[in-house]
Amino acid sequence: LENLQPEIKKLAERLRYEVSVRGKQQGWSEKVARFHFKKNLRRIITELYVRDNCHPFKATLLVWVQIPMWVCVSLALRNCSVGASGSEVQEQFSAGGALWFTDLTVPDSTWILPVSLGLMNFLIVEV
Repeated sequence: LENLQPEIKKLAERLRYEVSVRGKQQGWSEKVARFHFKKNLRRIITELYVRDNCHPFKATLLVWVQIPMWVCVSLALRNCSVGASGSEVQEQFSAGGALWFTDLTVPDSTWILPVSLGLMNFLIVEV
C-alpha cells in the first residue's frame, strides 16, 4: 500500500485537473465536480489494489485471526492449569517450571510471563 501512494498522488493530481477542465466545459458546480472526482478516484484506487493484489483488508486479516487464537490458547492453558485439580496434568504443571516460576499452577506474581507473551504477540502482529 505504501508503494502505491506516490502513484495514487500523481493520478489524483491528474484526475483533479481533468475533472476541473471537464467541470468547466459542462458547467458543473463545485459540489458536482467534487463528487465526480471522488467517485473516479475511488475507482482508480480500486483498480490499483486489484492490479497489485494489495487490498487494505489483507493487512488486518492476520490480526483478526491471531487475536481469537491467542484468547483461545490462553484460556486453554488456564483451564489446564487450574481446572484439573488432583489429576496428572495438575501434578505435571506444579512440578514443571523453570527459572523463577517453579510451579505453573500459581499465578506469576512478577507479571514477566504475561507481559512478555503480550509483547511477543504484539511484535508478531506488527512484523
